[in-house]
Amino acid sequence: MKQLPHPPQELRSGQVLGRFFLRLVILAGFAAFGGIGFGRSMAALLWMSIVLCVVVGTMRREPVFHTALNHWDEAVAYATLYALVSGLNEHLS
Repeated sequence: MKQLPHPPQELRSGQVLGRFFLRLVILAGFAAFGGIGFGRSMAALLWMSIVLCVVVGTMRREPVFHTALNHWDEAVAYATLYALVSGLNEHLS
């Protein structure tokens, strides 16, 4: 029986950026309807995104320092946004 070819493991950086911004828009949409407020909802969703990216990056065995963007870079971007949102939440509370 003929096997189907495997899809390429590595995405181009543009695809990773597109995925990141699409997820960010979806997260902001869910946070807007959160019952605990936008800031706290966004922080919780960003934290879950960090964990998800680390788990996927580990399972796919993506290199941490690589020339192309991958899930590890996404995790760092989400962590940066999480720190910003958490800081703003503390400052505004």
